[in-house]
Amino acid sequence: MTGMSVRLRVDPVACDGRGLCHELLPEMITADEWGYPIISDKPVPAHLVKHAQRAVAACPLMALKLVPARPLART
Repeated sequence: MTGMSVRLRVDPVACDGRGLCHELLPEMITADEWGYPIISDKPVPAHLVKHAQRAVAACPLMALKLVPARPLART
């Protein structure tokens, strides 16, 4: 996913709160009190895309994904 803006998404049903994603990408992912990820809704900055890809690849339950970022709706 190079050349396009991406966002991180987590499948809350698949995730079991191991915290590996938070350890690998603390700039974009925080953890709640039980260890489940709280994902930033902002697009992943270009300088962090490789790190985000590594966090996605390391997720043992494949609960973390990179998806294309959608432009914000204009009002």
